[in-house]
Amino acid sequence: MKILVTGGAGFIGSHTVLTLLEAGHEVVVIDNLVNSVVDSLERIEELTEKKIMFKEMDLLDYEGLLSVFAEGRFDSVVHFAGLKAVGESATEPLRYYRNNVAGTLNLLDCMQETAVHRLVFSSSATVYGASEAVPLTEDSPLEAMNPYGRTKQQIEEILSDLSASDPRWGIAVLRYFNPVGAHESGRIGEDPKGIPNNLLPYVAQVAAGRRDKVTIFGDDYMTEDGTGIRDYIHVMDLAAGHIAALDFLVPRTGIFRWNLGTGRGSSVIEVISAFAEASGRPIPYEVGPRRPGDAAVSYADPTAAFTDLGWRAHRNLSQMCTDHWGWQEANPEGYAKTADHAPPASCL
Repeated sequence: MKILVTGGAGFIGSHTVLTLLEAGHEVVVIDNLVNSVVDSLERIEELTEKKIMFKEMDLLDYEGLLSVFAEGRFDSVVHFAGLKAVGESATEPLRYYRNNVAGTLNLLDCMQETAVHRLVFSSSATVYGASEAVPLTEDSPLEAMNPYGRTKQQIEEILSDLSASDPRWGIAVLRYFNPVGAHESGRIGEDPKGIPNNLLPYVAQVAAGRRDKVTIFGDDYMTEDGTGIRDYIHVMDLAAGHIAALDFLVPRTGIFRWNLGTGRGSSVIEVISAFAEASGRPIPYEVGPRRPGDAAVSYADPTAAFTDLGWRAHRNLSQMCTDHWGWQEANPEGYAKTADHAPPASCL
């Protein structure tokens, strides 16, 4: 298939682009590079020896986006593009609603205009809020507790209405839990701008000496070691889930929702210990107060994804930490961040 990937230069997007190319698909990437760099695409071209058509573009540019669709003749769209920092979303809610929701509406309009009706949407476990009725299934109540999560929940509702209105649409909604790790080559990985918002990339920067210590937000939860428990999933397992969802949609229409997680939770202390072992370096930490809205325990029930897609996560926490450290150690400052860096030769 010829597939448009929005946000394809980012962490999850880049690993999925690589997986799509390895599966034999033709890929076109659009990305506004707000939270990513084109270096990831150049490295994917090196790893796969295949070309990626790329265009720097914001989804809010409707006319430009429509021109990409008019030229592209796409079979499917995989939609990652969006702002994703929970804390930032609370201080800049209008920016998040405009970018994530309005940008998605533009994308859907362009798809409708050019008769592209197959979509895989990057949703998030944040749509479940702080529910501790674990494991979380696709039927668990949606109670997003921050603007970022609410943008995902609103987009899911829009997609449900769209599917109900037009039987031509085939839509897969993938609710990710906590993506971590990196490609085993160490050539592509997570490169957060500024202070990482998520635990494992922060731990990795402490191991690399970029930060002094990790702050654990609360050690008085009703868990074995008192720290919060989350479901971490290797980004390459997550990328494989997108291939499975695309394959599932090819003969089908309607809207489908799947949790992509391991079905097992790991505590903050377990993650720190596993990363210290993988890196061979101590990870200093201190305990701070709980953060408002944090659940004690959150992990997926991935049964539906296995039943429907034949997909399951194969890599454990040790492999996640080993691969994440392989990336961090080989790229201590992340990708090269030069403002005048040229895009791939196959730029649209």
